[in-house]
Amino acid sequence: MSDVTRILTDISQGKQTTADELLPLVYQELRKLAAAKLARETPGQTIQPTILVHEA
Repeated sequence: MSDVTRILTDISQGKQTTADELLPLVYQELRKLAAAKLARETPGQTIQPTILVHEA
């Protein structure tokens, strides 16, 4: 079971303490996706993966 799945399962069972663990995992995954997307863009783009995640 992945960490995200474990945390979501815990949250659905009412364990609120694990909700704080979810955001860093999701944020890290979003940054990876943004970096991959930007790598396929036209050279010369100035936006950074972190900025793209924050805009989303």
